[in-house]
Amino acid sequence: MEPKVSIVIPFYNCAYIEQAVHSAIHQTYPHIEVIVVDDGSTEHVERLQPFMGSIHYIRKENGGTATALNEGIKQATGDYFVWLSSDDVMLLDRVEKQLKFMREVKASFCHGAYHYVNEKSEWLDTVHPEVGSRLEMLQVLLEGCPINGCTVMLEMEAFERFGLFDTDFRYTHDYEMWMRLFPMYELFYYNEPLMCYRLHESMGTKRHFKALVAEMEKVQEKHRPILLNLLQVGGYWK
Repeated sequence: MEPKVSIVIPFYNCAYIEQAVHSAIHQTYPHIEVIVVDDGSTEHVERLQPFMGSIHYIRKENGGTATALNEGIKQATGDYFVWLSSDDVMLLDRVEKQLKFMREVKASFCHGAYHYVNEKSEWLDTVHPEVGSRLEMLQVLLEGCPINGCTVMLEMEAFERFGLFDTDFRYTHDYEMWMRLFPMYELFYYNEPLMCYRLHESMGTKRHFKALVAEMEKVQEKHRPILLNLLQVGGYWK
């Protein structure tokens, strides 16, 4: 049996949702499920209508991205988790390539490279966030997050072991999760673009930048003691 990949797309009033869903349901890897979690949208819901036969649609009261991701994870039936923001798109062979790589190297947790695109889906740049060794990644994580959450593929078992996204962190729930997982998982890097990250004026990282920075500091404060201990023992618990 080939493993199943659950692609969770949180959606809230996003005009790009059609492109995100299209890129998910047309993956070259066939064993997928696409879960769209409508976080109480009041706009653009009609854009999902053509895809209703191909997605698992969940509607809930507005609570933020972490709550939408958690709802999708709870209802997912896959072996692996992928998160796609509703304003981004995956390359159509993303799941096939990344899963093949992960199975070859026996990875449970993996991130990769990605493209920047604009509002018109025009290419702007390609980002290769390869940090280096585990110790180097550990030092970087103590200062910020080089991981684009929408390039992550993660074994679903991780949520059973360490819990869901922390809803106390409205804008940095992904950073908090990677900090939580890093001491226990080897983080692999796949050096090919996996998706297109859209830069636009209404994106959350721009609209909520000050709150995001404040939350990052709280995440670092929460995890610094454990990660500093990990640093002192060479990056691995003995």
